[in-house]
Amino acid sequence: MRFVRINDVVISHDLHGQGSGKPTIAFINSLGTDRRIWERVVEALAPDFTILTFDKRGHGLSDLAAPPYRIEDFSGDLAGLIDHYGLKDVIVCGLSVGGPIALSLYRARPDLVRALVLADTAHRIGTPEFWNARIEAVRQGGIASILEPIMSRWFTAAYRRDDKADYRGYCTMLARQSPEGYAGTCAAVRDADFTEVARSVAVPTLCVVGAEDGSTPPELVQSLAELIPASRFAIIPDAAHIPCVEAPETFIALLRSFIDNLPGA
Repeated sequence: MRFVRINDVVISHDLHGQGSGKPTIAFINSLGTDRRIWERVVEALAPDFTILTFDKRGHGLSDLAAPPYRIEDFSGDLAGLIDHYGLKDVIVCGLSVGGPIALSLYRARPDLVRALVLADTAHRIGTPEFWNARIEAVRQGGIASILEPIMSRWFTAAYRRDDKADYRGYCTMLARQSPEGYAGTCAAVRDADFTEVARSVAVPTLCVVGAEDGSTPPELVQSLAELIPASRFAIIPDAAHIPCVEAPETFIALLRSFIDNLPGA
């Protein structure tokens, strides 16, 4: 576990394999989670890649900073992390809100981005009315008050069992996030529209989604893929909004296949 001050915000992060000369992947976690959702993926890929994971501002052990946020705040933090370690040609993998963050990084710093993996995400997610209602619910009752409907979007019914320790652990992860950070990130998603950025993407891109995703359904993620020239689209069976947790082997296999086929790989 490491900490560094980026843009006057302390960002909690991990870096595996620095200086190895191996390809670099940066993972961006979803709203209401922290970088631990990538642990199974990191364990599998660490022997072959340099890997950067981090907690977005307002999440995990990173500073709250000053919510509400903009997507550009998060992408600026990631750019600062990448620059801090002198990383180059980064494969950027963003889940959910991580997708707009990855697209924002590409728009601002295309020199850093070798390829994009956009998981369970879209160029525009939800409506202002949806996000305003969620922000108000968190302000009135805290994150725990909306935990069950969120979990029904995040995970399949087969995974959502109270006797399943992993499921209970991810419930706790969500409930313990900062309400201010969560609401501030909701505002960033509410105000984000990366339709034109998606049309401009000129690096290899993989768009992937869980078949039962209740937050960004397959048809929405496919519409993102259709905006991005020459992108690939894949559906992960038996998974919902967080396939790196629910179906890590399939997610890892798709990621490896995509990277193996990148130009110069």
